[in-house]
Amino acid sequence: MSSRRKFIQQSALFASGALITATASSWSTSIDEVFPIDYSSIDNMNDDEFWAWVRTCFTTSSNIINLNNGGVSPQPKQVQDTHIKYYEWCNEAPTYYMWRSLDEGREPLRRKLAKFCGTDPEEISINRNATEALNTIIFGLDLNEGDEIVMGKYDYPNMRNAWKQREKRDKIQLKWVELNMPITNDDSIYQSYASAITAKTKIVYLTHLINWTGQIIPTEVMKRIADLAHKIGAEVIVDGAHSFAHTEYLIPELGCDYYGTSLHKWMCAPFGSGLMYIKKDKIKKVWALLSNDQPDGDNIRKFETLGTRSFASEMAIGSAIDFHNAIGSERKENRLFFLKKYWTDKVKNLPGIEFYSPLEKKYSCAIANIGIEGMKGSEIEAALFKNRKVHTVAIEYENVNGIRVTPNVYTSLEDLDELVAGIKELVIK
Repeated sequence: MSSRRKFIQQSALFASGALITATASSWSTSIDEVFPIDYSSIDNMNDDEFWAWVRTCFTTSSNIINLNNGGVSPQPKQVQDTHIKYYEWCNEAPTYYMWRSLDEGREPLRRKLAKFCGTDPEEISINRNATEALNTIIFGLDLNEGDEIVMGKYDYPNMRNAWKQREKRDKIQLKWVELNMPITNDDSIYQSYASAITAKTKIVYLTHLINWTGQIIPTEVMKRIADLAHKIGAEVIVDGAHSFAHTEYLIPELGCDYYGTSLHKWMCAPFGSGLMYIKKDKIKKVWALLSNDQPDGDNIRKFETLGTRSFASEMAIGSAIDFHNAIGSERKENRLFFLKKYWTDKVKNLPGIEFYSPLEKKYSCAIANIGIEGMKGSEIEAALFKNRKVHTVAIEYENVNGIRVTPNVYTSLEDLDELVAGIKELVIK
């Protein structure tokens, strides 16, 4: 009982943000010094205790079961408290504390993100989401009429629309790759893209983890495609919105020239935070999307002239990285896959069940998309929420007609048991 009480007390101390010590007078350009966090309480926990501790770090609703973490993930209480503290601080004297104090933290944060990504800090731009990052690249590259862009039918809608806009405006040619998901063969994935690449190809656009289904293009396959593109003089852009801080890899391992991601998904950073990576020798090739005195310069900071934005949310990214690192990338990935496997194993042999996602670890992690014969995805979604208060998202796009189920590290097995019970109610009558 004493040990249990100590564990709960330590968890509550962490979750409450009681260790946050920053004040306006103690600002340092080191984010770790401003918000020191004591993780020693987790060192001796067994696995069950550890994931129970993780759950206490979130402030998620007890009234619904949120299994749509793929859209936006909630932030740990630590990150929320850091964000709020910075926000309150800014409100004491906005132009001083935002522009003369808090803004100084961007360079330490850039270095921290670069270390996580395995890149040079001079290749990382801090922005608001993957859409902003990837639109900056898509609209910033010089392309000419007739240039070919190879991309997938299952790429994210905002990105498809950005390329369609360039097609309409600049008369470039879009070549669409259609993956027959679920797909669990490296060569088949590779050939799907390789067969579309020609001498006219200027850009190969790849989505590392497809948002509709959770299908992963393995890192080594991404690298093979990138190597092929580079051989014919093409460049490679990667959408890493769903794979970043979800699966374990470093950006250079993908072989890409350009990359964008959101940090409010699997990194659990404040809403509206993201990053863009551009290989150092490519920065000069990309025009700044917004005004800059050197829009065609070689400084990655030219992409950060956004005017007034939430400095507080940017600076709280560092706290999210700390929390992620306390779990560990490999441990987090393994847990996320375990959660997916836990519920899919319980329903995969039920009558009328169809999976639009691979179930093998190499090709999937937390996300799975499931359909039920005779039901639309929207009907499944509505029934699960009505009957069990399980929140998912319906996907009815191209050949996919089901719900996307996305647990996160705070999801309990009891939550997933409710999902399973809800699915069984729909298929066993």
